[in-house]
Amino acid sequence: MPTVGIKKEAICKALDRNYTDEEFDELCFEYGLELDEVTSDYEAIVKEQGEEKAKGADTSVIYKLDIPANRYDLLCLEGISRGLNVFLSRMKPPVYEALEPSAGCRQRLVVDPSTECIRPYAVAAVLRNITFTPERYASFIELQDKLHQNLCRQRTLVAIGTHDLDTIQGPFVYKALPPQDIKFKPLNKEKEYTAVELMELYSTDNHLKHYLPIIKDSPVYPVIYDAKGVVLSMPPIINGDHSKITLNTRNVFIEMTATDMTKARIALDILVTMFSEHCDAPFKIEKAEVVSPDGLQIYPILPYREEKVYAPALNHKVGISESHDKIANSLSRMCLPAKLDPSDSDFIIVTVPPTRPDVMHMADIVEGVAIAHGYDNITKTLPKTNTTGEQYEINKVTDLMRHEIAQAGFTECLSFILCSTDDVSKKLRKDIATVPAVHITNPKAIEFQVVRTTLLSGILKTISSNKNMPLPLKLFEISDVVHRTSKSDVGAKNERRFCAVNYNKLAGFEIVHGLLDRFMQLAEVKYSKDGTGYYIRGAEDSTYFPGHCAEVVYKEKVVGMVGVLHPEVLANFDLNLPAAALELNLEAFL
Repeated sequence: MPTVGIKKEAICKALDRNYTDEEFDELCFEYGLELDEVTSDYEAIVKEQGEEKAKGADTSVIYKLDIPANRYDLLCLEGISRGLNVFLSRMKPPVYEALEPSAGCRQRLVVDPSTECIRPYAVAAVLRNITFTPERYASFIELQDKLHQNLCRQRTLVAIGTHDLDTIQGPFVYKALPPQDIKFKPLNKEKEYTAVELMELYSTDNHLKHYLPIIKDSPVYPVIYDAKGVVLSMPPIINGDHSKITLNTRNVFIEMTATDMTKARIALDILVTMFSEHCDAPFKIEKAEVVSPDGLQIYPILPYREEKVYAPALNHKVGISESHDKIANSLSRMCLPAKLDPSDSDFIIVTVPPTRPDVMHMADIVEGVAIAHGYDNITKTLPKTNTTGEQYEINKVTDLMRHEIAQAGFTECLSFILCSTDDVSKKLRKDIATVPAVHITNPKAIEFQVVRTTLLSGILKTISSNKNMPLPLKLFEISDVVHRTSKSDVGAKNERRFCAVNYNKLAGFEIVHGLLDRFMQLAEVKYSKDGTGYYIRGAEDSTYFPGHCAEVVYKEKVVGMVGVLHPEVLANFDLNLPAAALELNLEAFL
């Protein structure tokens, strides 16, 4: 959930009222936001670096607001103040328009086919006759940062570039070139660098070094030129210094390159709708055209769509009994202009503006009605149906077993359900091809490549991190693993497992064997080989030491393994003492 900092003075001025901290906190709550902290630059520096470093820092009060992750329209002061003003009925939801240039042709961005292999999409627009102040400029930059971190997924999906249109000349060309062929003066630098040199230069930059891997290993880098060969930007890394925006900028050319066209359109719509209020013609955005290998497209699109909802259903779902007119008014206060259907007053026509891409289903409209009505104003009522809830049998057994195993002298641990490929294969001396693991398509870290197929590796990693603790280390976990299967409609199934490990100077096979017997005693399963109980039989498993491994058989089905772990397995987890392990499928006993 992103956090946005706004100055109290600025928001009070925008709302035309001097709120106390308590009053503003209440207003935020009513609107569905949370006032996380009331602070200042001075207080923040004192907290982090001490009073000596904070001397001279700004003491203006700053409100830190927690913003819902899908409310991109509330990531800046402009969006928050606009939303609250509409909510307070101080203004009507604005109507955003994309217009043709008042003079001359549309600005054009030509997408070269060479970009197909790296960042194939681009969108563009123009903010004409905008007026910046230091506060507006800071908000403009901060909104881009918030979009980059949130919607744009650290610039991997979308990279935003904004330029002073009066310093460059269209048409613009977006192409991909070998890094040694790209040379320009980057933002706030004094000399020109090649793209190769920029990668080296920014490898130590705390802000930009995180974005370098996005294109670093590519044979070509994306770059945007104007008609005179001036570099506007090398997305997603850095803009050129030539076209940088200043407080004197009056016309802004916005370009966004992307790997996801939907996200690019949303980001463009949010940026232009938020800051078009500072143009001489508020909420009017100048169109630009993008010529790609797929054809010509005009941006911004600024899509409005209408949803027809049944008013009695809204009343029922929220738990209120309001007139249809009042429901329509409530939706309008949430920046969702609404009116009664002229042909049937039981229906409300809701207009979803381009600033609300979070409104996807009727549930989102219901939420808007509930917020505008006020959750505190909804009367508490008993359900009209009488239902009795109870715990799932598997969860009930799990909870009971946790207590009993803990009383047997084992300590419970909880490990991540995601792990690396090696954790479920190589480290356990198994071939990944034989492991029915569910793989993550685009893992962000090597530690989270697959969904675990066993609890054993998680416990061994926990022991490895705590091996300096007094011996013995007796750990257990009862949790889910996931296996691929063609028998499930989703291609995978969860399986509740019980796993325990004894780590000591001696393996202690008799300890885990005794724990197995205790488990069976608790499950009221007798030792028997006649098909009605359980027994163990010798087996070979590469994870366990040869000759020291057995299958646990229940009703003639193998439900688990018990044995002394192989020394190589222990070494793979950086363990130097022997260990014995037990792992069972808990669901087999239900």
